[in-house]
Amino acid sequence: MTGGETEQLLRLQTEVLEAVAQGEALPAIGRLLCQRAEELAPEAVCSILLVDEYGSVRALAAPGLPKFYSAAINGLKIGPQAGSCGTAAYRREEVVVTDIASDPLWDDFRAMIAPLGLKACWSTPIKNPAGQVIATFAFYFRSTRGPSATERNIVETCAHLCALAIEHERIRDRNFRLAYYDVLTGLPNRGRYNELLGEHIGMDQPFGLILLDIDHLKSVNDTIGHAAGDRLIATVGARLSAVHPTLIPCRLGGDEFAIIARGCSSHDMLEHWASMVSDATTGMVEMSGQSFEAHVTMGGAVFGMDGKDADTLSQNADFALYHAKEARRGGYMAFQADLRTEMTHRIAQVRQLDQALAENRVEPYYQPIVNLETNEIVGLEALARLRMGSEVVSVGEFQTALTDPRLACELTGKMLEQVAQDMRGWLDAGIDFQHVGVNVTTGDFQRGDLAERIIDIFGWANVPLSHIVLEVNEAVFVGGSDRSVPHAVEALRSRGILVALDDFGTGFASLTHLLSFPVDIIKIDRSFVTKLGVDGPSETVVSGLVDIVKKLGMRIVAEGVEYEEQAAALRRFGCRLAQGYLYSKPVSAAQCTRLLEAHAQRRSIAADGENRRSA
Repeated sequence: MTGGETEQLLRLQTEVLEAVAQGEALPAIGRLLCQRAEELAPEAVCSILLVDEYGSVRALAAPGLPKFYSAAINGLKIGPQAGSCGTAAYRREEVVVTDIASDPLWDDFRAMIAPLGLKACWSTPIKNPAGQVIATFAFYFRSTRGPSATERNIVETCAHLCALAIEHERIRDRNFRLAYYDVLTGLPNRGRYNELLGEHIGMDQPFGLILLDIDHLKSVNDTIGHAAGDRLIATVGARLSAVHPTLIPCRLGGDEFAIIARGCSSHDMLEHWASMVSDATTGMVEMSGQSFEAHVTMGGAVFGMDGKDADTLSQNADFALYHAKEARRGGYMAFQADLRTEMTHRIAQVRQLDQALAENRVEPYYQPIVNLETNEIVGLEALARLRMGSEVVSVGEFQTALTDPRLACELTGKMLEQVAQDMRGWLDAGIDFQHVGVNVTTGDFQRGDLAERIIDIFGWANVPLSHIVLEVNEAVFVGGSDRSVPHAVEALRSRGILVALDDFGTGFASLTHLLSFPVDIIKIDRSFVTKLGVDGPSETVVSGLVDIVKKLGMRIVAEGVEYEEQAAALRRFGCRLAQGYLYSKPVSAAQCTRLLEAHAQRRSIAADGENRRSA
């Protein structure tokens, strides 16, 4: 090699390495290599083909060849008789064909190359550091010949530089995917989603945004295992990818996904896309011989009408998703203006309740449960109250805040601790109260340690578990997708705790559920009791329910008794237990102590009188 040739190759090397360092795209670097190689070897036409993991070739650069030729060889398989390049990649060594017209390696491709006037082809495989063939570098000649020594030096340098550029591109792609794509699903991650959302807003073109959660992922993780949960996430991600090219799905983390619906200009259109997403994602997922259902809940907002910036649009779609999870689990809801007001109200309630819990301003009030025949107090229900300045308000006024599982669990914990202390005080004072009912929520069961919490708290206070009635709203029983709640309830009953099905008849449970719910007490909702004496159908329902429950061997308590006429009707139907303002409103622990003491005193006086009459 002459000094001039060496200097030219050094300049080529410097130019290509600078392009790589500056982040030039691989096709641009490939074109640069071909152009410079053809300048150094004027009789050659240069071509670079990439070889993928499946053994197919794709044209990277061939500026001296017609585009139709490069397009024609895209996707062709390498093999033992696949022209010069396909054969070189297959053999993992250079292939020199000095006469394309007669060489059998070109039998299948001769018709494509002949019109171009190219008569010879020399191809060199390019390998990665692991020794795998990742590309080929070829020189075509217009005469029947092989490469010269100078051309070999040129190709050696170019092949080395091409290998460096491809490896650099691979590392850059890998880093990009790690930074912007979710490993489990292969979908764009939250960082990339934020970029895509910003790009679409910047284009000021119509699009819709759907946010979705996988329903009951935690239940799958807890009951089958996190590998099954990952399988569920990956399956949903794959199904989202296949819905339609118009949709860009992203995984934001956990069970959260987002979908950008390009060209969507109305809520009707977005609902159409949501319906397609629901159809595509719903279905069984198999994992280690077990099958479980995949379905999602979605909320959507449309760019422009529901927000013109990323924060507003995302927040409004999130409001819609939250509302869907509350009102239409497994379905889709579009953003509406009043949802923002509802959510603002909920956020304020969450803040107030959170602060009340932190400042220990939550305390139990107790409402007696009485025997309808004797008016004897046979139990109590503990109801959460908040001290708000000089007022004491029902936690029911903060119901939307209790949809936050964390707050619901914290509230239950505070109540359990204070109820246990109050019960211990009554036991120490010799006050008879039989049992106290404590309400629990879906969030308490979702946390998975309700039994342990109750056992620890009442064990620490040395209160027998037989004094406790766990009051479970029927929505908690019916609202789950599995049997985790009934199983947890059975575990508590095995410890001696009584379980009451609260608010029966409010629309969630049916009579058939009484056969499967593991409960000891049924509490008739006040909506039925209120109509006693004025509504014949309500009386029929209550009378029939009392009869059924008694025959099932359960106890029944009527809630919300306010008038003697209601109590008389209940006695007539055979209902023995009731609670309501006719007997007492909910009162503080101190007031309840005095109420229990007065009741015990009246009972003692009555017993003494009975003893004297007997004597």
